[in-house]
Amino acid sequence: MSGAPSRRETLAYVGAATALGLFAPRAWAQEGAPAAAGAVDGDPKAFGPERHGLSAFGELQYPADFPHFDYVNPAAPKGGTFSQVPPNRSLNQSFTTFNTLNAYILKGDGAQGMDLVFDTLMARADDEPDALYGLIAKSVAVSGDGLAYRFRLRPEARFHDGSRLTADDVKWSLETLKARGHPLIAQSIHDLERVDIESEDVVTLRLSPKRTRDLPLTLAALPIFSKAYYSAKPFDASTLEPPLGSGPYKVGRFEQGRFIEFERVADYWAKDLAVNVGRSNFDRQRFEFFRDRDVGFEAFKARAYLFREEFTSRTWATGYDFPGVRENKVVRETLPDLTPSGGQGWFFNLRRKKFQDPKIREALNLAFDFEWMNRNLMFGAYKRTVSVFQGAPEMMAMGAAQGPELALLEPFRDKLPDSVFGEPPVPPVSDGSGQDRNLLRQAQRLLREAGYAPKDGRAVNAAGEPLTIEFLEFDPGLDPHVSKFIAGLKIIGVEASIRMVDAAQYQQRMNAFDYDVVSQRMSMSSTPGEGLRQVYSSESAAVQGSQNLSGIAYPAVDAMVEAILSAKSREELNVACRALDRVLRSLNFWVPAWYKDSHTLAYWDAFSHPAQKPRYTRGAPEFWWWDAEKADKAGVKA
Repeated sequence: MSGAPSRRETLAYVGAATALGLFAPRAWAQEGAPAAAGAVDGDPKAFGPERHGLSAFGELQYPADFPHFDYVNPAAPKGGTFSQVPPNRSLNQSFTTFNTLNAYILKGDGAQGMDLVFDTLMARADDEPDALYGLIAKSVAVSGDGLAYRFRLRPEARFHDGSRLTADDVKWSLETLKARGHPLIAQSIHDLERVDIESEDVVTLRLSPKRTRDLPLTLAALPIFSKAYYSAKPFDASTLEPPLGSGPYKVGRFEQGRFIEFERVADYWAKDLAVNVGRSNFDRQRFEFFRDRDVGFEAFKARAYLFREEFTSRTWATGYDFPGVRENKVVRETLPDLTPSGGQGWFFNLRRKKFQDPKIREALNLAFDFEWMNRNLMFGAYKRTVSVFQGAPEMMAMGAAQGPELALLEPFRDKLPDSVFGEPPVPPVSDGSGQDRNLLRQAQRLLREAGYAPKDGRAVNAAGEPLTIEFLEFDPGLDPHVSKFIAGLKIIGVEASIRMVDAAQYQQRMNAFDYDVVSQRMSMSSTPGEGLRQVYSSESAAVQGSQNLSGIAYPAVDAMVEAILSAKSREELNVACRALDRVLRSLNFWVPAWYKDSHTLAYWDAFSHPAQKPRYTRGAPEFWWWDAEKADKAGVKA
């Protein structure tokens, strides 16, 4: 197969809620300066007025009495089925299988869609970059010093068995996730100092003075579990028993590793809240699992499932010529993706000695011929990624470092290459021949400088040991790309191979950092936050299951990340992001791949959706609905 999955990789390194991949692909941040929290009578510990939401660097777009979000159809009918293959993954989830319904721990392969089962204190607005509005919590008050958040819960909040959701459940859930949840969750909320119950409906989260900007909203976006339900069950067990939740859906039928369905809860306690009007419209949501993407596409053609975001450019260009398309029963739609695309590519494991010399990493980059691949394998559908902040020009480094950007970098000048302070490095542009001799000669020169001289067609060190690389993969979709990359590496004397493993083994090896090179996509949002620590900080480099795939541990990187997390304004945030971008680009810790700025969707014509999609998400299936008239014409049954 050709055309790499531009969005089938995970996790966001922005606000931690999204960095955990628990929710839609965006993240949240806390109120900006302490003054915004609302000091009372000069007492920094006093609480300000109760508010219906939280935002990062400005006022909330929606007033307290808003009836619904602007991007929904409040009259959308309920009914029908939305079925798809997993478009992304998070935490312990896999694209191709599942063996547990616990998606919030490290153990096992978690089922897709479990976030539909659990409600959160607050819910996101998909047309704001960093805003949350009350869900379980009716309101929130913030102390003047920004270290305490008092949530007032809705007394009508209920679990699916009718039991009341109280402050005790909130306290138990957050403390349990911190102690026994997936390492990504635990790491992101480690600055939650304690949770105080003031009454059945009031709970206060107290944070460390070291807390990051987005910690409060990360906490507000975590799932809330039933303490009573787990009193007789271990939270951190891998299990196929459907859990008790409080969200718009509950687990329905499933076959381990094949499919899972979620059934809409007809008497869902929060269905009429403003944050839920016009969403969760399908009676049933279903995820289908296929170990091979070609097989998955054939199943779509046969109506085994109804919706597909196409990530394979060859399939998009040549595969949609089947009866359903010709008979106008299948819709192909391209929606703009106006969100930052983040970074996709192949990540070197710097924990391994052979990748610690930057000249070796630069040489390997030179052997990657994007121009040839894009034209011959991907139908010219992609653009080259140059930055970890790709798609967010305000965060991408340009020109020479100056002003406040330079001030952040200056303390590390003697530890950073000169390229950090000048024009930021960009990936090499080949002649598109598939064998650019000029770039390959540069690569061989760098290998010699790093101590690997050519001998009998191989690059070997002084001990006669060849330079070898293994690409770890679980999906054959990237085979043509990796094979072409390997061919380039062979020319410069590097012995490379692909190790194909099943999804479970892949996840185990990822958790243990047992690989040379892995492909991944790290998505991001307009407000990067705690997730940056999980991907780039020294503290995450040794945390099992973390997203610091390369094992990056550099003081300058840590300092730039902390500058981002402590930014008090959007401009300060952008300046610090550009400084971090400069440092990361100079490290050559990955081989940047490609991106595209659109969603390419195909679906059997049984759905309708609002005319305008929300800016910060695809919108499907959250705000789409079953259109019975269309479905009847297309011969599709609910």
